Parts: sequence; C-alpha cells; structure tokens
Amino acid sequence: MLCTNKAISKSFFGKSGGAEHFIVVEADADLDFADQIADLERRYAATRRSLGVAPGSAVFRRLFVSDAMNQAPLLRLSGLATDEDGSPVALSLIQQPPLSQAKLALLAYHIDDPAGLAKTWLTPRHVLIKKNDLAHLWTTGLCAGAHEGLIPVARQTREAFDTLIAVVEGLGGTLRDNCVRTWIYVKDVDVFYNDVVASRRDLFSEQGLSSATHFIASTGIEGACAHRYDIVAMDAYSVLGLAPAQISYLNDFDYLCATADYNVTFERGTRIAYADRAHLLISGTASIDNKGRVVHLGDVLRQLDRALENVAALLAAGGAGMTALMYLIVYLRDPADYWRVRAALAERLPEVPAVFVQGRVCRPDWLVEVEGVAITGQDAPALPAF
Repeated sequence: MLCTNKAISKSFFGKSGGAEHFIVVEADADLDFADQIADLERRYAATRRSLGVAPGSAVFRRLFVSDAMNQAPLLRLSGLATDEDGSPVALSLIQQPPLSQAKLALLAYHIDDPAGLAKTWLTPRHVLIKKNDLAHLWTTGLCAGAHEGLIPVARQTREAFDTLIAVVEGLGGTLRDNCVRTWIYVKDVDVFYNDVVASRRDLFSEQGLSSATHFIASTGIEGACAHRYDIVAMDAYSVLGLAPAQISYLNDFDYLCATADYNVTFERGTRIAYADRAHLLISGTASIDNKGRVVHLGDVLRQLDRALENVAALLAAGGAGMTALMYLIVYLRDPADYWRVRAALAERLPEVPAVFVQGRVCRPDWLVEVEGVAITGQDAPALPAF
C-alpha cells in the first residue's frame, strides 16, 4: 500500500512578490484524535522548517475532519487556529472524512514575503491580507449557525452570500468584481443541491452576475460544518484592487460546455494575472463532456481520467500545463475506491500534492471530482505585483 502518513508540499518562487507554498498533511490514523492533532502539528511544523517558511506566512488552512460537531472545539483551541507568531489564519473546518482512515487532514497555504504580510481579523470568519497594493480577503465557515431547528436551504444559501457581500462591499468592492472563488458545502448533496443552485442563481442575477458577464469559480460538494441544523456552509476568496484586465475565465468547448447550458452558475476556472505570475483557480471538475453529460458511468478510474483531461484543457486555455498544479483535492463518493484512485493519481501526477476525502458530487453518477490551483510564471510588468 501507499504511505499515507506523509506531508507533501509544492512551492512557486516568483521574480517578485515572494514565494507561495502549498502543504498537505495527513495525521497518523492509528492515534486517538487528540494525538492525531499533535501528530499533524508536528508533521506540519517539520515541513515548514524544511521549506524555510517564516512564522507569520500562513494565510489559509483547511482542516478536513471526520466528525465536525465533536472535533471542532478541540481544533479551535489547537495551534492550527493561528499562525506561529499568533497572527490570523483563515481557518476552514469542514466535515469531509479523510480517506486515509485518519480523523484529520490539512491543506495549508503560505505566502513567504521578505516584507512580511499584514494580516487582520475583520471578523472571526474573515481574514484580510494586505500585500503590495492588493487586499486578499479569505472568508471561511459562513453558515446560518442554526442551533434550534432547520432553516430552509434557500435561506441558508442566501444568508451565507449576504454575509460575504456585506464584508466585500464594506471594503469598497462587489461580489461581481472581487469574489473570485467559492466553496459551497451541502449536507446530503443528493437531496439539497438543487435548492442551493436555485438560490445562488437568483442572488447572482441580483448582483449582476450572468452568462453575459461572468460567474465565480466554485466547488459545490457534500460537506458539513459543526452546526447540527446547517445544511449549507461556504468558504470564499476575494481580491480587492484587481484591474479588469487581470481576470479571465477558462473553458475549452471541445471538452466542456458552459455551465449555464445545464442551468448552473459557476465558472469552470478563473485566471488572475499578476506581473510575475498567474493564478489559475480550477473549480470542481468531474467526468463531463461538452454536451453536459456524465461520461464513463460506473467506472471511477475512467472518470478520473476524464476529469483530469478536463482540468488539462482548462489549464491549457490559461496558458498552463498540468505541471503547474500546486495541489489537488480529490473527492470520492465511495471510500472503497480510495486506494485505486490514489494509486492512479500518483502515476499520473506524482509531483502534485493531493488530499483525498469523502465527498459526494452534485450528480449521483459522478464518482470522483477534482479541484485545485495552478501557478505559472509570466513577465507582465505593466500588471500589478502579487
């Protein structure tokens, strides 16, 4: 079997603007939960040391957990909730059980800048990172916070977006112009996803987002926050200060249709260009063809192949290849497929860190979905620095 108890990282070093590091860590599944936290912290710290990552460089951490309601309190008291120097980190905590059989896995993002990062808590769910002339807003854990009963799913979706909109507008931006990525987690996605889609469609129309303008790169997937009655939770990434010329949207119509063709509202991918690099934010991507049909029904490995082909097409549309991928999140409907999918991905993309979690995709026929971020270098001095 493949070793699962290993931290894997990948870094991008730009000509200006500092280095970016992505780290994946899985805890030792043989330990109890408190010891898994300590084990993960040790592995993560060792990886940071090996990379020479400075304290204060952590921007975003997503913790994939097996039982959010019971595990969240201890995690929020752990060293994972803040940076080494006590500065803010955008902490996403989502119930998507790691498929390594551990109770806990981590995806972390660091920006190592010689000038340091200016990081501020706007609220417990919003961390603002100021760097050069841009402000990067990381939003995590938006949900209704329902404790006493079920709130309609459409209202939960609306409340999550309304909270994000209020913060972005308070910074002088808009959802349409500044939010570049969302992750929407839906408890029992087979039942409730259509309600989320309908609510988002209405809200986007009100906000001026349409197929004639653009949507937002997104993943909509099975997942849960730590509140018993919440069906919907959301994370988001917004950038304040971007020029319109910095943003473009990715598709290859030989491989993938526009999402509006089947009445959903998200971008397949978004490219953000800076002076020395471009970020390519790849939405949740599955085994789908250019007619919007599920391909390779019942065959998880062939579905993985097609999903990766689609990712490659999206990256190529943005001038990048698969080697530019900094990490992948792999969502599997059936945990029994884990070892075969992990082995197949290791053969295809051995240098790309990947975290594997249980997460049902928005169509029951899709057995696997992948998402990630790629970074490619460029020389465009007229654009703002990252």
